Amino acid sequence: MKKRIKIHGILIFISSLAIMAFPKLFFRSGKDYRFGFLIPILGFAFILSGQLLRVSSRGYKAEHSEEGNFLLRDGPYSLVRNPMYLGILLIGTGVILILFKWWVAAVFLSFFLICYLRLILKEEKKLSQAFGREYQDYCQDTPRLFPHLAALFTRNIIKFFPLRLAWFKKEFIPIALVLAFVIVGYLIRWFS
Repeated sequence: MKKRIKIHGILIFISSLAIMAFPKLFFRSGKDYRFGFLIPILGFAFILSGQLLRVSSRGYKAEHSEEGNFLLRDGPYSLVRNPMYLGILLIGTGVILILFKWWVAAVFLSFFLICYLRLILKEEKKLSQAFGREYQDYCQDTPRLFPHLAALFTRNIIKFFPLRLAWFKKEFIPIALVLAFVIVGYLIRWFS
C-alpha cells in the first residue's frame, strides 16, 4: 500500500474519532438547513457523481493504461486530467453539504489543496517526462481538475462515465464506508 494512502487513512480515522467524540462541534443541527432538504439532496448528488467518477476512472485506467505505459486521453480522462481526484473532491464536498458546519469545508479544502495539488504537480512532471509533447498537447486540450461546463453539456456524458460491474466490485468497500459514515453521521446529528 502506498505511503500516501496510509497517511490519508490515518488522518481520516483520527478525524472520524474527533467528529464522533465532539459531534456538536462539527455537525450542523437539523434546524440549520435554510433550504430544507435541497442542500442534502445536492450533497448526495455530489457524492454519487464523485463515486461514479472514481469507479469509472479507476476501472478505465486499469483496463486501458497498460500499466502506465500509455497516456489516457479518453473516457473520464477526456473530461479532466485528474478525474479520480475530482471524484474525491466531489465526495468530500457532498459529505460536508449533508452533515457538517460550513467551517469544516474550509478545513477540507485546505487539506485537499495541500495534499492533492502537490501530488498533481508531481504526477504532471513525471508524465511530462514520460510522454513529452503528447502530454503537453493533452494539457492544452484537457483541464487539470475542473471540467469545462460546455464539455458537460455538449458531449455524450456516457463517454465520460464508462462503467462495468467488475469496477464497482473493486470499489465496494470505499463506497460502503462513505455511505455508512454519512448515514451514521446523519443519525448522530439528528439525535444529538
